[in-house]
Amino acid sequence: MTPPTSRRAVLGALLTGGALAAAPTLPRRETRPGPAPHPAKPGARRTGTLFLGTYTSTSPGGTGIGVASYDTATGGIISRTVVTGVENPSYLALHPTGRTLYAVDEQENGGVTAVALAGNGTFRVLGTRDTGGAGPCHLSVHPGGRWLFSANYTSGSVAVHPLAADGSVGERTDLVAHTAPAPGPGQDGPHAHQIVTAPDGGHVLAVDLGNDSVYTYRLDEDRGTLEQLSYAALRPGAGPRHLTFHADGRHAYLACELDNTVVVCGYDPVTGVLTPGAPQPTGTGEGTSYPAQLLVTGDGRFAYLANRGHNSLTRYAVEGGGATLRLLDTVPVGGDFPRHTAFSPDGTLLFAANQRSGTVTSFRVDGETGALTPAGTPFATPAAVCVLPL
Repeated sequence: MTPPTSRRAVLGALLTGGALAAAPTLPRRETRPGPAPHPAKPGARRTGTLFLGTYTSTSPGGTGIGVASYDTATGGIISRTVVTGVENPSYLALHPTGRTLYAVDEQENGGVTAVALAGNGTFRVLGTRDTGGAGPCHLSVHPGGRWLFSANYTSGSVAVHPLAADGSVGERTDLVAHTAPAPGPGQDGPHAHQIVTAPDGGHVLAVDLGNDSVYTYRLDEDRGTLEQLSYAALRPGAGPRHLTFHADGRHAYLACELDNTVVVCGYDPVTGVLTPGAPQPTGTGEGTSYPAQLLVTGDGRFAYLANRGHNSLTRYAVEGGGATLRLLDTVPVGGDFPRHTAFSPDGTLLFAANQRSGTVTSFRVDGETGALTPAGTPFATPAAVCVLPL
């Protein structure tokens, strides 16, 4: 996989029309820790790119995938353009080469769309493929760059598509329905909410909110099929939504949407078995605050939880080599219903997409304490549900 700094250079060349070297050969397996916060150099001022996922079917709603610029020194965001021709692009992911952007089409007949990042700041929609289910809400690219995974929320299934050399999406090679265990209390069926490759590269994990489970699969990298190896059961009614790995690859953290908790899990990279621990508080008090997701710094020292109902970000200290989360504080997110958060590539900024207020807010991440400080001013973008900084 192209390192974050190289990926930014690749993207910069694509957006400005500069010369671009041949893509590197991609490894089939690779551990990729997240970004590690570090202090910015005095006087440093660089520009990054934000891709913004939205809903086009709501009112107010977006008109496609937003493209904005951000100042890495101030966190300020400026709108640039919109990639049209994609319906309800509510979640986004980038190919490891940085040449292709992928979006889910979250609708009844779900799809995944590929967008080529062409030169001179232009974009070209390469096409859409059917996911075989309804309401896809998450997708990710296998580290080897040859397979695209998607999670159909409404249908409770996960899909696999091959990726061509030009980044376009081929016909689906697998569709796996989550038929067991039985749905949790109050659920009408399985609801797949996330699918992601583990840091070991050999296992693919799918989080199902409806079944209160996390499934472990092995990917056949020649055929593009998934073989279920095991599943981890959460307590009934937990509603697991989003799984985030620690940099050590042996621990992972679950945001549980329905019971307002986080769960620290042990992970065995040899077998792919996930072992959930006891539920922990989110710092938002009693009631349901609909936790959305966790971010973990690349150095493994801090984690942040987005709380949609509480409109806050909870900061945790990661201790015990990744085995423990210690709640430190919560800070206001500066918007309404933070659906998705992401670090800038260097880890010095954290962005939050606030769905109901239609804003993206920015925070400076202190590399020593993990403290969050508001940066810039809220950026208006309708139905903001995903933010992908480069």
